[in-house]
Amino acid sequence: MFVDLLRLPDGRQAQYWQGGSEAGPVVFFLHGCPDTRHAAFAGDEAARSTGVRLISVNRPGYGWSDEAASTHGSVADDVAAVADLLGIERYAVLGMSIGGPYALACAVRQPGRVTAVGVVASPAILTELDPPIHRDDLSADKQEYFADFARRSVEDTIELARPEFEAYVESLAPGDPDDEALVRRFTERVSSLDAEVLARLTPGELAGSVREALINPNGYLRDAAITFRAWDFDPSQVSCATTFWYGELDANASVRNGEWFAASIPGARLVVREGAGHLGSLHDHWEEILGTLRG
Repeated sequence: MFVDLLRLPDGRQAQYWQGGSEAGPVVFFLHGCPDTRHAAFAGDEAARSTGVRLISVNRPGYGWSDEAASTHGSVADDVAAVADLLGIERYAVLGMSIGGPYALACAVRQPGRVTAVGVVASPAILTELDPPIHRDDLSADKQEYFADFARRSVEDTIELARPEFEAYVESLAPGDPDDEALVRRFTERVSSLDAEVLARLTPGELAGSVREALINPNGYLRDAAITFRAWDFDPSQVSCATTFWYGELDANASVRNGEWFAASIPGARLVVREGAGHLGSLHDHWEEILGTLRG
């Protein structure tokens, strides 16, 4: 496995990781939130077995990637810039959760370079959904909270969401050097299905992932502000092979999201995993997913 920093053309620093097969076709992994390139580490063995070179770049404001006034389109451009710096011409993209829209934006912005798209457990465009929520377990107050995002500017939305998220981060205390205590606080707030997946990691691995994701709250806040509103690109313009994978029991992104995507993107394929939750939709199926994107 390999991790390093790159200097993007505009001078910003981007933190990335690559694993899998050194000489295989490339799949860029777009992580969820709050999350980082660490989410791709679990795919290293599957990437080796399928002959895929797996790369993940922290979005602006995550880990040691510099902050920026990012959009779906600008992140897609960052992926293309990293590909240029690494000497990669063509690549597939895989987006997990909130990383899904970024993966789709890559295909729209770089139709001549992106060979295939995979999206796992991602929210669709809320303003296009009926009802306009990405998950089916939200209270009326929470539904209104997300609906309010679409009515505000991105910067106003960031400040609206900041107090609640910073309180969440403070309650986790990611600076605590006790890995097991941090992991316990983190996992008690996720679903039992997701906790089962996270339990496969050592306390040090999971604690390291949580700390990197929460070094700076602004990565998450910007993700939320630009995801839960109209997007700056049209997913129906994706022209390469596209597959969506959703968990039947996923509370974070209901299957309705995948159904909307499948109806909106010509030729898209939707796979619903029986009995699967959010994280298991990816982590129980790395080899199949990478094999599909490898083509």
